[in-house]
Amino acid sequence: MGSCNGAGFQIPNQSIRAVGIAGANIAYTPGPDAAYYNPANMSFLDDTWSVELSLTALWLPEISYTDNRSPFFNGESESELFLLPQIHLSSKDYNNFRFGFALTYPFGLTKEWQQPFQAATANNFSLFVVEANPSLSYAINSRTSIAGGIRFVYSEGEVKNSVNNPPFSALSPVTAVTRDLDSSNDFQVGYNLAATFNATEAWRLSATYRSEIDLDLEGDAHLLALAGQVPVAQYLGTGALPITLPAVFSLATSYTFGDVTVELAWNRTFWSSIEELDFNYSGSFLGTIFDPFDRPQTKNWDDTDAFRLGVTYQINDRLVSTAGFAIDNTPVPDATLGFELPDSDSYMYGLGLQYKTSDTLTLGISYMYHHTTSRSVTTLPTAGLPGIDGEFTGGGAHAVNVGLIATF
Repeated sequence: MGSCNGAGFQIPNQSIRAVGIAGANIAYTPGPDAAYYNPANMSFLDDTWSVELSLTALWLPEISYTDNRSPFFNGESESELFLLPQIHLSSKDYNNFRFGFALTYPFGLTKEWQQPFQAATANNFSLFVVEANPSLSYAINSRTSIAGGIRFVYSEGEVKNSVNNPPFSALSPVTAVTRDLDSSNDFQVGYNLAATFNATEAWRLSATYRSEIDLDLEGDAHLLALAGQVPVAQYLGTGALPITLPAVFSLATSYTFGDVTVELAWNRTFWSSIEELDFNYSGSFLGTIFDPFDRPQTKNWDDTDAFRLGVTYQINDRLVSTAGFAIDNTPVPDATLGFELPDSDSYMYGLGLQYKTSDTLTLGISYMYHHTTSRSVTTLPTAGLPGIDGEFTGGGAHAVNVGLIATF
């Protein structure tokens, strides 16, 4: 699973419309993806069942690292391509109640480096998250609706490191120390809340909240130290990595001017819940050859704000276009940035089209470009490994979503 750098490891755009409007999809959600982005808005949809089936192709280009000390430390991450199928469903009205469901991938991370310096901490560092989110809305009156949902979250993780001598001569006489944490997974439950108030027929105010979820990714760990081809120490047993999916609070407002609707949205993501990466085993390896794999890595991430602007234009009775722009700040401080997530501030640009082929079927396509800024970083050595002293360039993301919306 890939991460759009600049958003931590959050993947905010999970539908046809959201990709094409850069995530400014909270106050004005005229389709079934309201079930995910703001279930309170289901109360104001047409009185039918509606389902959206879509597929996002997410491509993450390479990230280049240029070291200030020696070209030997330079590196380039592998590019990644992911296909993410999404489902959004909203029901018709039942005595002012509506049911919704969403299947999404709200968080994810994959970084793979083959070069020795980078592979020491992030030869392969991946996190896969899938969420099933049933929700229920209630229309208090014609202007006000509230909603809540349950978040069923399943996650898998994989971590591989390889510290080699050379170049890390301090290992001598050991020539390689490796870690392989595989088949790690967890299942947890959270919740989400939403509210919408229609101040006028044209002006809407909305608020949403998605809870924090604490994961404990436990699986099989294999630590191995080699002198040449001869194993000198190893561990085969359980390994676990606790990691937090942060809470997200959003406020948004939209206003409709004839055929044009404009939305402004603000997201606050509480990344400060991520204070460290601390791998756990059945025993302690501090002070041993496996010390770098057991020593907690300080992260101390910061809470961040994202600002989104979206425009929806009803071209005619059948064709709707969207455009969006967003600014998203990185939660990762310079002092604790690592090769597992070389994050930076970012800008998102989205475009989309939806065409209504009949009264019951709409086809959609959307595109998002996620531009990340270059970043120069100097960090201190950690667990006997040299720190980072160089510049990250490239990266970002391209997303294309195609799908259909059916009503019945």
